[in-house]
Amino acid sequence: MKKSIIGFSICILHFALITFLFTSCKKTAETYSTPQLNDYYPLQTGKYITYKLDSLVFYNFGTRDSISHNEVKYVVDTLLTNNSGRPAYRIYKYYRKNSNDVWIPQASMWALNDGSKIEFIEDNLTFIKMIMPIQNDKSWKGNYNLQNYISNNPDHAYLSDWDYYYSNVGGAEIINGINFENTITINQRAEVSGIPENPNAFSQIDSAQEKYARGIGMIYKKFLHKEYQPDNNGGGAVQDGSYGVTYTIIDHN
Repeated sequence: MKKSIIGFSICILHFALITFLFTSCKKTAETYSTPQLNDYYPLQTGKYITYKLDSLVFYNFGTRDSISHNEVKYVVDTLLTNNSGRPAYRIYKYYRKNSNDVWIPQASMWALNDGSKIEFIEDNLTFIKMIMPIQNDKSWKGNYNLQNYISNNPDHAYLSDWDYYYSNVGGAEIINGINFENTITINQRAEVSGIPENPNAFSQIDSAQEKYARGIGMIYKKFLHKEYQPDNNGGGAVQDGSYGVTYTIIDHN
């Protein structure tokens, strides 16, 4: 009789152990599941994000610069068929000087998620914003689809051959005083040519980075293209086409 009780107890322990291991594995699989594109780039009708936009411009023949401060809002409209015949979400961009002004329609763009990548189409230019899998150091040619455009517009050669890559996947960020617990960073460009500190030497700076929060979308963007050419008089100027923008999230739904 004692042996039967011991045997029964061992069976119960085995069953409990198997149940515990199964539950733990299930929780681990759920907790550490691979992030999906729509986790960080949600596309649904009515979704919006408002940003503070800081724009760096150069004037007086490239010898001076200034920063303007405005607000922009991106609103996801609806799923349609775009010019290439594929289903994509139309996104409207609105602009205003400050929060006291009314929103003014400024442009429309397209975004589509085909399960393997996110494409963003603006001014008929296609950028590959994200790809699968979303993991640290994963890289791709984000501006690959711009090659024909660049060939016909040599002033935009600086956009050629950019290597995008993920970093800080799942990390926390504080942007504009707002805490975001789960984010990703997409590093697009960080290149310096020449000697920017020397006014008598050529230099070019190209930098671009975007950050996305899970369930929200883009929360931060910084872009700078600056080309400087010296002259024969000990000075120089920033060339036409140089500019910079910074998008910082204000609110969202």
